[in-house]
Amino acid sequence: MRSAPTDHRTVIQRRIRSAERDLVTLSHRIHAHPELAFEEVRASTWVAQQLSAAGFDVEHGCYGLSTAVRATVGSGPLHVAVCAEYDALPGIGHACGHNVIAAAAVGAGVGLAGLADDLGLTVTVLGTPAEEGGGGKVLMLERGAFEGVDAAMMVHPAATEMDAMPGTAVSQFDIRYRGTPAHAGAYPERGVNAADAMTVAQVAIGLLRQQTTGSDRIQGIVTEAGSAANVIPESSRGRWIVRSDSVEALAPLASRVARCFEAGALATGCELTTTPVGPDYADLRPDPTLLALYRANAEALGRTFPSLPDGAAVGAATDMGNVSHAVPAIHPMLGLDCAPAVNHQREFTAACVTPAADRAVLDGALAMAWTAADLATAAVRTS
Repeated sequence: MRSAPTDHRTVIQRRIRSAERDLVTLSHRIHAHPELAFEEVRASTWVAQQLSAAGFDVEHGCYGLSTAVRATVGSGPLHVAVCAEYDALPGIGHACGHNVIAAAAVGAGVGLAGLADDLGLTVTVLGTPAEEGGGGKVLMLERGAFEGVDAAMMVHPAATEMDAMPGTAVSQFDIRYRGTPAHAGAYPERGVNAADAMTVAQVAIGLLRQQTTGSDRIQGIVTEAGSAANVIPESSRGRWIVRSDSVEALAPLASRVARCFEAGALATGCELTTTPVGPDYADLRPDPTLLALYRANAEALGRTFPSLPDGAAVGAATDMGNVSHAVPAIHPMLGLDCAPAVNHQREFTAACVTPAADRAVLDGALAMAWTAADLATAAVRTS
């Protein structure tokens, strides 16, 4: 495939470079004011304001989500969606670099605004809340946000450059055991120990790991297990995540994990309650045509894609996976050259406002905008 005409590429680059200060400021501003899933009031407002100033028709608070944004420009036959994320992680802020994602998405929109009709494009920037477990994109997908979209894309910072993140399928849920309190020294036989139920479940999960595949993951934390050493715990709680290579492999694994928690209830006599935390995330299935275009454009900007050893990246999960099952989509990773710091570490939080992160904002925006233009040019040639 040939690239979009040089004049379009030059105009896109000029527009993004002229917006550099605003884009970097947006990234740093979001980073400095981390907001959790579905609470991204300031971040979504700043994204909406910047897109409105660039000429987009903006709806803030859509699809039943107060912090979702839909911004559209152009009326061409090829509809491209660029996704922005902006939620942070509890306790460690933007340790997954969603500030970079949001600014790059806005930048791609800025680069394409004014050229969309000339290229035959409709461009929609979607502000998607609650990627960190809440499944904002899944909810928006179910409510029609991606209807009529021909291609969807986003970029994501990481320690290493990758054109395709090996995203896994994920199920996340809260566990609660309820037992009966009693004096632990005087009347322990009258208690039903909810903390023991959680312990039994964790032992069962530890044993189950012997029979899982190398890419399966079972992770959890205990958030409550009693309040006094001399009281049999009446309640215990935890949050757990189950990951597998695909949605097809996830279902049987999640079922086996569920039986581990049932074993805790059965062994102790506690009552078990399981509550899903948001929708399940599907595995990420990048579109090869979009991927090839994006990689060529990223390499044209001087970004390189090192070969990773087998097993080096098991993969995280993203609700962009669900989008990739519905429309052609990509989710490349922008390397910040920050090793050994990796996503979800405090050191990575700090890396997301460095010069390397600022460059990633601009390169990600430009590579996505060029990719959208290339796609439109290819569509015109084949029509």
